Amino acid sequence: MASVPDEAATDAAIVVDAIRKRYGDRQAVDGVSLQVNRGEFFGLLGPNGAGKTTLVEIMEGLREADSGTVTVLGQSPWPRNVALLPRLGVQTQSSAFFVRQTAREHLRTVAALYGAGREDADRTLDSVGLTEQRDVMVENLSGGQRQRLAIASALVHGPELIFLDEPTAALDPQARRDLWKVLRELKSEGRTIVYTTHHLDEAEALCDRVAILVDGSVVALDSPHHLVTAAGAPTRLLIPAERMTEQDAAAIPGVDRVSVQGGSLVLETAVSGKVLQAVDALTGLDGVQTRTATLEDVYLELTGTNDTNSTDGVNGTDGTNGAENTERQG
Repeated sequence: MASVPDEAATDAAIVVDAIRKRYGDRQAVDGVSLQVNRGEFFGLLGPNGAGKTTLVEIMEGLREADSGTVTVLGQSPWPRNVALLPRLGVQTQSSAFFVRQTAREHLRTVAALYGAGREDADRTLDSVGLTEQRDVMVENLSGGQRQRLAIASALVHGPELIFLDEPTAALDPQARRDLWKVLRELKSEGRTIVYTTHHLDEAEALCDRVAILVDGSVVALDSPHHLVTAAGAPTRLLIPAERMTEQDAAAIPGVDRVSVQGGSLVLETAVSGKVLQAVDALTGLDGVQTRTATLEDVYLELTGTNDTNSTDGVNGTDGTNGAENTERQG
């Protein structure tokens, strides 16, 4: 990617310019340039080993790049810039805890280190759904509860810029949606969030823009909507196989491809409305499912793991995209 123009940096929380980092024979980050704007919810996506963690650690000032430059909130994070620390919130998958303290004691201790008050700790504990566990020893919390405590530790001092690494990895569905609400509220307050996740539905629902990394390089950078639109992936209609033959389905105007999967006929089309009308006239829409293109389709295509015959995640009925409708609530 081209270097970020200097004039663009004025509204940027982070400017990364031609960053490279090598470990032995492996090029972990290979000439990455990008900008994260102030107040933006920015996602970093990619398979394991793509360079996400190394890139984030360079942004956080935890690791030195071999070459290139990084500016965070107008300052260089390396060498370790202690002046930046109160302005940053960092949650990692291997967060450290004061395990011999209760959840509330731990968070109050972290708050005190940043000059925040006890009321900040109690409020943050409540925001991540740990009020009922406030008097439980950290060592006795479940994995998901510890994950929430790690997130609270990153948020308790009200940082301007927040780094979250797979924050919902150990959370149950309800806790995951509750955290989405917290993150949306943080963004509405003008905070900047840099977010890594393997949940593509999550990135699509939350992020203003995402960068997809493969082998240390950015292969796509845009809003989820623009990435999905530009991909031009077909809509898939799933029809109970007993409703019609493959030949009849293929004869419907607008159907580009027909296959049989899991007891259903899968019709691929670029004009789903037209095809749905034809299917309705022929058999009705009861039991018909649709799957529109998602960020996951784009991701799988760009990372080289796409299976064009996959119908995983389809749960809509009666001509609706149930997966999309469900995942974008909350």
